[in-house]
Amino acid sequence: MRYLLYGGKTVTGKAVEDAVILIEGERLGRIFHTSGDEESRRLAESFMKSDRQTRLIDLKGRLVFAGGIDAHVHFREPGMTQKADIATESLAALRGGVTSFMDMPNTRPATTSAARLKEKIEAATGRSWANFGFHIGATNDNCQEIMEILTTGKDGVTSRDVAGIKVFMGSSTGNMLVDDDSTLDSIFRLTGKEVLVHCEDEATVRRNTEAATRRYGEDIPFRAHMDIRSREACILSSGKALQTAIKYGTRLHLLHISTREELQMVKEAREAGGRISAETSANYLWFSDRDYDRLGSRVKCNPSIKTEDDRAALREALKNGLIDTVGSDHAPHLASEKDRKYLAAPSGLPSVQQTLQVLLTVAAEEDIPLTRIASVFSERASELFGIRDRGRLQEGFFADLVIVDPDAEEKIEADGLACKCGWSPYEGETLKGKITDVFINGRHVIDGSAVTVSEPSGKRLVFEK
Repeated sequence: MRYLLYGGKTVTGKAVEDAVILIEGERLGRIFHTSGDEESRRLAESFMKSDRQTRLIDLKGRLVFAGGIDAHVHFREPGMTQKADIATESLAALRGGVTSFMDMPNTRPATTSAARLKEKIEAATGRSWANFGFHIGATNDNCQEIMEILTTGKDGVTSRDVAGIKVFMGSSTGNMLVDDDSTLDSIFRLTGKEVLVHCEDEATVRRNTEAATRRYGEDIPFRAHMDIRSREACILSSGKALQTAIKYGTRLHLLHISTREELQMVKEAREAGGRISAETSANYLWFSDRDYDRLGSRVKCNPSIKTEDDRAALREALKNGLIDTVGSDHAPHLASEKDRKYLAAPSGLPSVQQTLQVLLTVAAEEDIPLTRIASVFSERASELFGIRDRGRLQEGFFADLVIVDPDAEEKIEADGLACKCGWSPYEGETLKGKITDVFINGRHVIDGSAVTVSEPSGKRLVFEK
């Protein structure tokens, strides 16, 4: 179908502009920048005189962003589909304006080989509501296989099928800890892909856990999570990753930054010539240590949510451009699992459906330009991972769009959640920006609160660098 969207404003990393958007099939046809609503309407009326087959949509002042690209999700398939699966979580993503995702490898079994990566691609094909890609996981003994995939290909999997290389420098769900220094050196020498790192110093976390157990026994309060998965653990591990990346010229993507100190380290590493990009999540931009007593396990995630001062620093880094991407780190667990005592309650929050609204709310609170939101929500991820023809409002790119009413507010309630686990730490929060429409590959898949199509239409992402 052909659609003509008029009466709205496009939001890109460069500008917010009145525009008329023509969607032709799967792609963006023409984007006409106008002087305002009156010219936009005249252009739409003129267009329709010569083409009555195109469907007109009056955006009534709403904002158009490129569909979100979330480079950091845990959709739990295979092996943990009682919590989540590709079909359910990709629909939750779509409802949050995320039209493309890259899934992490700590599934069961882990995605640490060409064969496992191929299985995930096949599992998503025809079942994913959003466009899909997958990271491969590094272990203490699979560096040679990763190198083979990236250079010559293996088992039908090539570099274009690999989003990035995920390294856990601290243990988390899936137990994929890489703790051998020689292995880390080999991984950081790999070229051609982003190396994504989860940074927490394992020895520090273990010592802190033992100390908390001696102090509290089995009744460790959830507010102690910030002391167990401590800022020192993050700083030690991130420092090691940054130093190693500078040494080998690694394209390093530092994940879910949670502290003021790590932001300063990223800044200094870039000034020293490091090829460093930085991610945080909406969770660290929204919550702080004040929320542990209120929400308990519902805000237990790794790395831990830190102080209000850290949150303020992260918001400033979002505003000034130090943060490149915001990934949801969507990591669902069943409510029954999260309701256990501290040591038995798993870490991870379901949040992919709220990322854009959190970003828009934070932008309003901190006077952050909408251009920065467009950059971190889609554009920079497209650049960093070399995603072909997605992540920008650009003629010829795939028509992946999210349309937002910037003035509307929405209270997050359980009955509006699409994730399989059925809960969110944002329940009860009122967030700015109501998502009214989503297009993916030129299809108008969400109109108001309704899903307008009967089957998924997500496509495999192609990674060109």
